[in-house]
Amino acid sequence: MTTQSKWQSLPTEQINPVSLAIDKTPVRDIIEMVLGEDRKVIAAVLKEKEHIAHGTEIVIQALRKGGRVIFIGAGTSGRLGVVEAAEMPPTFGTPPRTVQAIMAGGQAAVFRAKEGVEDNYEEGGRSLGRLRLTSRDVVIGVSASGMTPFVRGALTRGRKAGAKIIFVTCWPGSGLQDFVDLIIAPAVGPEIIAGSTRLKAGTATKMVLNMLTTISMIKVGKTYGNLMVDVQTSSEKLKDRARRILNVVTGIDYDDAEQLLKRARWNVKAAIVMQKTGVTLPQALKRLRDAENSVRDAIGEDIEPRLRELLGAAHS
Repeated sequence: MTTQSKWQSLPTEQINPVSLAIDKTPVRDIIEMVLGEDRKVIAAVLKEKEHIAHGTEIVIQALRKGGRVIFIGAGTSGRLGVVEAAEMPPTFGTPPRTVQAIMAGGQAAVFRAKEGVEDNYEEGGRSLGRLRLTSRDVVIGVSASGMTPFVRGALTRGRKAGAKIIFVTCWPGSGLQDFVDLIIAPAVGPEIIAGSTRLKAGTATKMVLNMLTTISMIKVGKTYGNLMVDVQTSSEKLKDRARRILNVVTGIDYDDAEQLLKRARWNVKAAIVMQKTGVTLPQALKRLRDAENSVRDAIGEDIEPRLRELLGAAHS
C-alpha cells in the first residue's frame, strides 16, 4: 500500500512548469527564467501588506515595553533570522539581547548544513525555553514549508510562555492559523528547482523580515528622517557615516564633526542634540530620554526640508 508523502502537496515542493527543461536551457535563458520567477515575489509579498503591518505593530509594542524579538528557524529560514539579528546592533544600536536568533543545529549549522536537525520538535522547545521568555517578547517562527517540527516545537513553547507569536511561511494553507497570533504567508509558488526554498521563498522571506525589523526600528526612534542616527561606530566606515550624518543634519564640517562625536562619546543622536541646542552631553541624553529617543522631538526640528534642500542642490 502506497503512503502519500505529507510534503507532496506543499507549494514549495511542486514542480514548476516554467523550468521543466532547465538542465538543457542556455545560461542566459535560465537567467531570464529566474528573473521572471523573482518578479512574482514582490506581488506575493504585497498581498501580505496588511499582515506585515500587523506584525510590525506587534514588534513595535514589544520593543517599547522592553521586550525581545526572537527569530527561530532551520536551514535557509533559520539563516535569514540570524542575518536579521546580527544586523540590528550595528545598524540601529540595539543591545544584542534585543533581537536574537535561534538556528536549528546551533551556530555550526549557520555555516554548514546539518540535515535532520529541523525534525526535532522537542529541541525546538528546549532551545526557546533557554531564553526564559516573558509576555513582553515576540517570537517570529520562520519556515518556508510551514511544517518544520523544530519551529513548531519552539512556537508551542513560546505560546505557553505568553509571548506573541508571528509565523512567516510561504504556505498559506499552514495549519497554524489558530495557534499563532499572526501568519504572514507570501504565496510565491513553486521554485525553478522543485523544493529549493532558498530561491523565491528565501527572497520573499527576507523581504518580510526586512520590513518587520526596519519599520519597527524606525518607529521606536532609531532613525531621523531616513538617516541612521543610532549607528554603532565600530569601524572606520561607520565612523565616517557618523561624521557625514552630523554634517547633513547640522552643517558642521567633517573635521569638527569628529571632535563633536568624541565629546559625545560617538553617540550620534547626542551629538546632534548637543550641536542643535548647545547643551552638554548629560543634558542631551536627558532630552533624548524625555523624547523617547526621538531626535526629531528632542530638538523640535523636522529634517525633511534640510534633506530636500541638499538633494536639490546636488541635482542642480
